[in-house]
Amino acid sequence: MRHYKIFLAMLLMLCSIGLGQNGIAQAKGEEITILFTHDLHDNYNPFEVERDGEKLYVGGLARMYEAIEEQREKDPHAILVDAGDFSMGTLYQTIFSTHAPMMRLMGMMKYDAITYGNHEFDFRPEGLSKALDVAKASGDELPPIIASNIVYPKNENGELAEDLQQLKRSMEQYGVEPYRVIEKNGVKIGMFGLLGKDAASNAPMSGVTFDDNVEVSKKMVKVLKEDEKVDLIIAASHSGTSPNPKKSEDELLAKAVPEIDMIVSGHTHTTLFEPIIVNDTVIASAGEYGENLGVVKLRKNNDHRWDLTTYDIVRIDDNFKENKQMKVKIEGFKENVQSHYLDLFGLGFDEVIAYTPFDFTEFTKLEEHQESTIGNLIGDAYIHVVKELEGEGYEPITASVIPVGVIRNSFYEGDITVSDVFNVSSLGIGPDAVSGYPVIDVYLTGKELKTVAEVDASVTPLMPAAQLYIAGMNYTFNPNRLPFNKVTDVQIESSDGTLERIEDEKLYRVVAGLYTGQMLPIVGEQSFGLLSIEPKNKDGELIDNFEDQIIYLDNGQELKEWHAIAEYLMSFDKVDGISQVPAHYAELKNRKNVESSKNPIDLVKKPNGIAWTIYSVIVILIIGITLFIRWMVKRKKRTSTNGTND
Repeated sequence: MRHYKIFLAMLLMLCSIGLGQNGIAQAKGEEITILFTHDLHDNYNPFEVERDGEKLYVGGLARMYEAIEEQREKDPHAILVDAGDFSMGTLYQTIFSTHAPMMRLMGMMKYDAITYGNHEFDFRPEGLSKALDVAKASGDELPPIIASNIVYPKNENGELAEDLQQLKRSMEQYGVEPYRVIEKNGVKIGMFGLLGKDAASNAPMSGVTFDDNVEVSKKMVKVLKEDEKVDLIIAASHSGTSPNPKKSEDELLAKAVPEIDMIVSGHTHTTLFEPIIVNDTVIASAGEYGENLGVVKLRKNNDHRWDLTTYDIVRIDDNFKENKQMKVKIEGFKENVQSHYLDLFGLGFDEVIAYTPFDFTEFTKLEEHQESTIGNLIGDAYIHVVKELEGEGYEPITASVIPVGVIRNSFYEGDITVSDVFNVSSLGIGPDAVSGYPVIDVYLTGKELKTVAEVDASVTPLMPAAQLYIAGMNYTFNPNRLPFNKVTDVQIESSDGTLERIEDEKLYRVVAGLYTGQMLPIVGEQSFGLLSIEPKNKDGELIDNFEDQIIYLDNGQELKEWHAIAEYLMSFDKVDGISQVPAHYAELKNRKNVESSKNPIDLVKKPNGIAWTIYSVIVILIIGITLFIRWMVKRKKRTSTNGTND
């Protein structure tokens, strides 16, 4: 009996150890917590958003760090992963290559793995290479980088270009690996990083290419399962999800490679308040700019797969204190931005340069296919600043073209600072190796100007980033008409509002950002070759190098896109020394008019050459089918007659 009691006591003790909250068994290694971010875009400080009609200040790395530490207090074994685009989007990006700020801050927050997004390549191979070298030389703790599908293409001589050789060396010296294996709480975790097809198409200056993420993932899974013997596989995927199943790259990945247990999905800036679960794969997204921290808990099941136990999107707001060490570090980088970048323009980081008594089009609403007030302001800014810059030698600009994809934020009621302006137009770098795309001028024929309007109308539904805002033109389109024949009316609009007919063969001067100019000829690929735009120089010759078209300030500096916006804002009438944004920018200007009609006449009127071709093909098909039917009827009658005679 005594032995029986001792045995029973030991059994009860073991059971109590093996039971967690709610009596659920929690043996060592059974549960793991994954914290995740993506699309931080160099957002170090809190920023304003509107949620459910309320304006909030969210985000900020000092508060993010506190939120991460709170989660680690709950589970010391939690891992932290980022799915790319950690840089580029605020003034802090201007010291990317000289100080590598975000990589050093992510090291401070003790990320277990991060991967590249397309924007890490914005400063070309040389820029990323320098950033990696600077980060390594800093002596700071750095985050491990996992990148599985990067390819360094060789030139026609079978060699790597010098900039790619440099990038490859920097990657190796930093310690970039295709995958990483760590052990937490008795769980062996394998992680690998990917950059998807759409993201790759948005990195035209990267110099590298990217292998198919599905095929690479199959190889990674095989290595991690068979060679590394991991228990859990996480893909940090800068590919994204989409409401369109055919374009939802990470859902397609989960279906094709079901062995992946969790996908941290970046690139599309999606906030998934409920995860997407494809078979046994959890797809998670926490939104953009560090507004949220994603928290996932997985528990191993009897089939050696992982069940989702909790999924939280934690808003980073004033419920979290600011980590003092992080705040000091950020302030130091802010001073570097001022001395290394803003002093070149004679402007201050937090300097107020204008006041707007109203909100411009909300950034999230730029997804809608229509005119926007922020697009109008930027387009007008380019034209105004170039006109002021050229003075008496000004050659009239007909239009400026702004793709929605280069607008990274908007302006909201209140003071507009230099930092706010940069955040609106932060992308890229010029040949001067200074952050920010420069403004260029090109020449298009009248026919090509009309085509630009058609690109907006017809290509945008296929590729939303192709939506254009065009200052200097007035056009109307019907989204229900045939593709590449949606525009029903297009005219030039002068500064006084008068409309002018476009002459097809005439050359017109157009201004845009460097990236925009480089992308205009590529529209043919998205229109199956039916639309063609060939930018030219003043003499009508095709442009070989768009950098030859850059517009410069009097001091020889490139005219940066964001700087043009800042100069325009500072040109408005002032009250107490602060420029006031004119009230007319609160309203749309009817530059882009959407007339959605399904009236048969509206669907076919004013056909262009493409439409005439399609209509001709349809008519030929109808005639052919009609003749074929008549032939079949006659043949049947002859057969019937012959049968009766027999």
